[in-house]
Amino acid sequence: MPLHGKNIVAGLASAGATESFQAVNPATDLPLEPRFFPASTQEIGAAARAAENAFADYRRLSAAQRAEFLDTIASEIEALGDELLQRANVETGLPPARLQGERGRTCGQLRLFAEVVRDGAWADVHIEPALPARQPLPRPDLRRALIPLGPVAVFGSSNFPLAFSVAGGDTASALAAGCPVVVKAHPAHPGTSELVAGAIVAALKKCGLPAGVFSLLHGGASVGEALVRHPAIAAVGFTGSYVAGRALMAAAATRAQPIPVFAEMGSLNPVFLLPEALRTKSTEIAQGLLTSITAGVGQFCTKPGLVFVQRGAESDAFIGSFGALVKAAPSGTMLTRAILRGFEEHRSKVLGVPGVKLGGAAEARPARQKTEVQPSFAVTEADAFLKHPELATEVFGPFTMIVIAETSVQIQACARTLEGQLTATVHSADGDRVQAEALADILAQKAGRLVFNGFPTGVEVSATMNHGGPWPASSDVRFTSVGTAAILRFARPVCYQNCPQSLLPDFLRDK
Repeated sequence: MPLHGKNIVAGLASAGATESFQAVNPATDLPLEPRFFPASTQEIGAAARAAENAFADYRRLSAAQRAEFLDTIASEIEALGDELLQRANVETGLPPARLQGERGRTCGQLRLFAEVVRDGAWADVHIEPALPARQPLPRPDLRRALIPLGPVAVFGSSNFPLAFSVAGGDTASALAAGCPVVVKAHPAHPGTSELVAGAIVAALKKCGLPAGVFSLLHGGASVGEALVRHPAIAAVGFTGSYVAGRALMAAAATRAQPIPVFAEMGSLNPVFLLPEALRTKSTEIAQGLLTSITAGVGQFCTKPGLVFVQRGAESDAFIGSFGALVKAAPSGTMLTRAILRGFEEHRSKVLGVPGVKLGGAAEARPARQKTEVQPSFAVTEADAFLKHPELATEVFGPFTMIVIAETSVQIQACARTLEGQLTATVHSADGDRVQAEALADILAQKAGRLVFNGFPTGVEVSATMNHGGPWPASSDVRFTSVGTAAILRFARPVCYQNCPQSLLPDFLRDK
């Protein structure tokens, strides 16, 4: 279907701005048609008010109706067929196989949330019947459950144009909770965003739901901050950079009524390679690490950016074999030229710190017109790492830094200095048990997910998954942005005391 480049406000295409922008194909550096129009102040307000007006009806839908809506969105996305994958490919440079898998994940998590809604356990219902004869005081009838917060502003992520974007996990979990959604599309893939938004609008129509349940707005930071400040918005879901996340948090905090911003802002995802593990499976670990740092051209929030080893023959052999693998690795196309600039800036910053040297780089020469980069890695000593906090800087791209410690105690000291992380990984064998136990205890306080003898890239969408972590990995360590527990971000508890049956929500009534 032809793209129109307009905002979608409660089901209607709208273009109130005079300026416009175009997506750019990162593989050719050429602009793509059509032009897209950033949302005006009036369009931002109209989308937020439409969501607020739709909230009263949407939150009262039965579980079956809400689940049917989520299932229908998934089916409508699938019905877009190759058109969606082709547009996402030219806007992001991501290969078709990756995008096909991401589409499957997107539709899968929509259907998973549909099952969560049907089951109903997520609402955490508690009923304590009245005890009028209790002494010394009678107990009233108490019933408690989670109810939806209200309209949610969702921000599309650059590195996952489907799974963390218009119909991604934030949108799916908010809609599952009973919250209308206003999405601020990522400007790097506006055409992909429009196509998916069209699928959601089609699902709304098929299910006979209010059009204000969903809107899509284009634009940059000013549009996003204005949306967060609108009094009709009740919460924010964001995946992206630390700088952008902090800006949204500041905007939310300065409102007359502050609101929660659930921001996932990246991570170094440290990997600890213990001596016995390196002695017994060095080649396997080296290949796994290379795959992990180059997956998606290193543009995953779970990419390992730090690797800790203890000095010895095992670590020397590992660094040698890892360097050979990096040398033979192909270049890769990054999502946008802005991300490429950020990668080069942060990589240069890290390499410029005293005591840090380039450990190796791919021989393949990057094509600059294709926004390509070479995988590479740095090497430093633990003393330098402990002395220079700036070495704990995320370099978003195919790069990692190996830190060589003299003792296990020094490795633990490095672990204690780390800020909050999404993940932390330990590779160990039987002979490493004591050191692995000590590290696991430290890292449980530092990360939201601990990985053992594996790698953190790849996040299972399930009831058990936790994708969040202590600050600054995420803005609220108590919540996850991946998995069924993500729905809890967009709900709040209400207790009904001595409430007549006719006034209770259906799921709290005796029947």
